[in-house]
Amino acid sequence: MKPSIFISGASKGIGLAIAQKYYKEGYRVGICARGEEALAQAKATMPDLYTFVCDMSSKEAVKALVPKVSEALGSLHVLVNNAGIYLPGSIIDEDDEGYENTMRTNMDSAYYLTKGLLPAMMAKKSGSVVNIASIASLDAYPGGGSYSISKFAMLGFSKNLRFELKPHGIRVISVLPGAVLTDSWAGYDGPKDRLMPPEDIAEIVFTSTTLSNRTVVEDILLRPQLGDL
Repeated sequence: MKPSIFISGASKGIGLAIAQKYYKEGYRVGICARGEEALAQAKATMPDLYTFVCDMSSKEAVKALVPKVSEALGSLHVLVNNAGIYLPGSIIDEDDEGYENTMRTNMDSAYYLTKGLLPAMMAKKSGSVVNIASIASLDAYPGGGSYSISKFAMLGFSKNLRFELKPHGIRVISVLPGAVLTDSWAGYDGPKDRLMPPEDIAEIVFTSTTLSNRTVVEDILLRPQLGDL
């Protein structure tokens, strides 16, 4: 049977690029997103794609997603926690709801999805968990606010998960991209070649999950060639 991968929040941007890469390489690929239309558009270009509608900010929805993914794809070879939102702001000014929604979407979704899908991966003692963090996981910056907090948390989640899963043969990989040409940068009016293409992130993720099972790339930091924006 073909190996399987599930990617959260993957109807566009980095997540979609990762889905397209693994699909091209012959994997059984599953993705989720909130919008049915976006999922339908992805499936139009990948007919055998498994799609699931899910609001990743809802703990109950994420927990309900787990058995659906397991039934469709079996024990995963790769899990990619990519779901996320970006709301610029500062801690002192942003509203409570924005903070809570950001943490639920960017961090809690990864926690509950991973926790639900891990037992099957642990049983076969193989696989990879890829957490899409950010350069915002490393340093504070103007307007980072809740987003940066959530990405610091994601990196901490990866570190703890890596420690716990060492004896179980499962790789845990943190990917920390800088500016990528996605909807998060929709308001950027500078030259597009200052931003990294999402396909580059997908290539790195694929390579990191197809090394021998004796090797793990723990942290992958990617920045635009000319530096951060």
